[in-house]
Amino acid sequence: MKSKRNHSINSKKVVSAVLVSMVALSSGTAAFAAEATSLVSNQSVTSSSIFSDVKSGFFAEKHIYKLAAQGILLGDKGLFRPNDGVTQQEAVTMAIRFMNIQNQMNSGAAVTWPTNFTVGNYFKPYVTLAFQKKLLDTKHVSDDAKAKTTWGEKKANREWIAELLVRAIGKEAEANLSANKATSFADNSKISASKLGYVNAAIEMGLTKGIEGNRFDPLGSVTRAQLATFFSRGEAFMDTQYASATEGIVTALSDKSISLFANGSVRNYSLNNATSYYTSTSDTKIALTDVKLYSKVMVIENSSKAVYVEVTDPKEQLENIETTFERLFPGNSLGVSNNTAFASYTYDSNTLFQDVNGNKIEPKDLTAGSQIIIKRENFTANKSIVMVQVKTGVVNKNETGTLEKVEINSKSVSIKNTLGTTESYKWDDRLIVRYQNEILTPAELQNGSTIKYTVQNNIIQSIEVTQAVERTLRGSIYEVGPNGTTLTYKRDGGSLDVKLLSDKPEIVIKGIDKPVISDLIGDKTAGDQVELTLDSKELVTKIVVLNRQMEQKPASTVVSYDAKTKLLTVLDANKKPFVVTLDDKTNLIYNSNTPTLAGMESLLTSTRKVNLSYISNRALSLEVVYKYDGTVTAVDTVNKKITVQANGEQSITVPYSNPTIEMYGKSNLNISDVKVGSSVSLVLSNNQDSIQKIQLNSVIQFEIVSVDLAANRIIVKSEGVTSQMYLDKTVIIGDSGQSLRISDLQVGNILNVTLSGNTATTVQNIKLLTGQVLAVDTKTASVTVKDYNGSTEVLKANSAVKVVRAGSINTNLSSLAPQDRVEIRKDVDGTTIIKVLSSVNREFWKYESSTREFFVKRQYTSENNRYILSPNVYIHQGDTTLLVQSLKENDNIVVYINNDVIVEVQKP
Repeated sequence: MKSKRNHSINSKKVVSAVLVSMVALSSGTAAFAAEATSLVSNQSVTSSSIFSDVKSGFFAEKHIYKLAAQGILLGDKGLFRPNDGVTQQEAVTMAIRFMNIQNQMNSGAAVTWPTNFTVGNYFKPYVTLAFQKKLLDTKHVSDDAKAKTTWGEKKANREWIAELLVRAIGKEAEANLSANKATSFADNSKISASKLGYVNAAIEMGLTKGIEGNRFDPLGSVTRAQLATFFSRGEAFMDTQYASATEGIVTALSDKSISLFANGSVRNYSLNNATSYYTSTSDTKIALTDVKLYSKVMVIENSSKAVYVEVTDPKEQLENIETTFERLFPGNSLGVSNNTAFASYTYDSNTLFQDVNGNKIEPKDLTAGSQIIIKRENFTANKSIVMVQVKTGVVNKNETGTLEKVEINSKSVSIKNTLGTTESYKWDDRLIVRYQNEILTPAELQNGSTIKYTVQNNIIQSIEVTQAVERTLRGSIYEVGPNGTTLTYKRDGGSLDVKLLSDKPEIVIKGIDKPVISDLIGDKTAGDQVELTLDSKELVTKIVVLNRQMEQKPASTVVSYDAKTKLLTVLDANKKPFVVTLDDKTNLIYNSNTPTLAGMESLLTSTRKVNLSYISNRALSLEVVYKYDGTVTAVDTVNKKITVQANGEQSITVPYSNPTIEMYGKSNLNISDVKVGSSVSLVLSNNQDSIQKIQLNSVIQFEIVSVDLAANRIIVKSEGVTSQMYLDKTVIIGDSGQSLRISDLQVGNILNVTLSGNTATTVQNIKLLTGQVLAVDTKTASVTVKDYNGSTEVLKANSAVKVVRAGSINTNLSSLAPQDRVEIRKDVDGTTIIKVLSSVNREFWKYESSTREFFVKRQYTSENNRYILSPNVYIHQGDTTLLVQSLKENDNIVVYINNDVIVEVQKP
């Protein structure tokens, strides 16, 4: 395969070429030529968005804009009309321009045209040259004088274009070799015998492909977009050189410019948001960050501005020399050795030196005996050294930095040093970690802490935290200070330590709403196992009880209770007696929102069923059974009994008379609505002998409409129905199960709410990912999305998928495409819901900041042109974030809408 180098073509030829290409790819004939001059002078090809009818992601986008950037083709008044058909005379004219031989017109021998062969006057010189260059064969062309369409205006079909293209790139010999070889297409018999070899050659070179149903469709028409694609692909097999294209090695790169070494000199080009980036092996756009230093690229420029950049060889065009560093010599010379000899290499001020972690160092920092890699360019006579990388070396130093990552399993630590670069080291069992007067374990180190550290022989020996960030540690509570300001805990190693508590530390104890310090259990041997969060001042700001080392007596029966001594005697499930003491720290649970011991005492009568937990005969929790939670296993409507498999794995049968039956969103329920397999709560009567209420459990997904912190209430909606929920007794968790407060919930959040009847018992805040699809991998069932904060996330759909686009549902990720804007969430059953956001391409009108109303100009009277901006709306041009105030009336914009709210505004 030949590659193209820069070649000078004078400006008159360029203008002529553009004129030809406009005519060649227009649906008109000579009449269009009259407009060509004004188009060339008023419209230059500088942006990948010049054709408004070629949308991002269009299959021929790369090829259309590559040829446009080269000056080979141009549209009409900002349109390319990609789906218009192409005539034979237009295709021939395009082929002449593609071969860059239009300067040979009117210079060859005269050509005798076939009888009745007719083309437009403008196209005659090009068709004549095509006969001279054997692109057309006078024996194989004819024109029926009686036909309504002349030869020139006849629509080009697929097999005819295949022959023209193969002849244009000089592969007729290959076509002759496969002239008698059948293709694998189902409609092979429909391919003309004279065209079969050309079709085979075009297919083998990848210039064209079949269509759906394994057909070639030889007589099918060819569109302008298809023709651009065919000729663009054909460039890979040509040695044709174009004026504006330069291929070379990238020697410098930033977000504003690119420099190439080509033909013995360095050429500089500016970059902007209109520059398009591709690779020679793919039709999909890439980002500027995918273009690497010292790779080989082709730049197509306009007035020193790169309008099209194509990576032709991504490999680093550098020579790598692995050797051993010995010493530095005067004159910027590196002395090195290999197994048999010594050598030296000269470096200069532009040579980059890096240590084993990729951090910049000075040449003097190299250590004798270190294994190094010398990278030098081989595309100039100087063969300059670009980089010296230490592969393995000896590091001994004392340094300060910021802790970035601690990997316990691999015993490694990453540190950002004072130069701002990251370095990594291993540790062994001799590592000492200190903070103030405390010895820490590596697991207690927190990312972001400022540290001093010592490295010897590449192993980190000591870490001293000089400024801590929030950190966590674990242990068991030994004692809570009498005034509630201190906490004594036993560390995992058995030693005791005392920490000061902040003014209002957050306390989390599962099953206790709004716990306080006195709810914590301290004990010499069996205190609460906790995780403590400490701020940078070492004050305890959060205490999470992970486990309580207590005994439990579920399904016990009250024998007696003495209100004076507060002694409770029960029979456990095995009918063994047991005595515990109740006190003001006992967690009391019965059918009351404000439980008190005085309120419970009247219930502690003989035979009352209770659940008990205790430590050292002190009652920690006492629950008067007022309901059974479980799964229905039987409904006996004759004897009026319901059996449930309780959550404690007991099977319990309870009689009913005329219970209330409650389920969210349902009314007028009766016993027939209670099905085997239903998850229920059976609320008991006061004497615990029958069912008073049956609460059917459900999980429903809601969107938050408003949050009322003062009332511990949220307003939510689902399927158009709005409800209010009080969360003062509700467990609130995040997407990964972390504990949340109502203040963590925001309008627009998606919640999975577990309801017992009409009462919310658990609220889970569901992660919502909104952004642009970068890639879709159906093999791994993953979608790569760039959110509106600029972060990239790979989301794996491990269960069912629903892709919702314009009201229709598809269960396959293949229906997604790069550039789609999506909102992704999990449904209550674990299904991944991917909603493709709608978009509107309009002109901007105005913005009302007081109401956040965003107006676009209508295309028709009944069209909605008023939207609300999301508080976190992403307004941008390329990767540059814009303020809404920077938009001007009549600016072309694309807005992406989610639930009637604009979440993104893109300015092309």
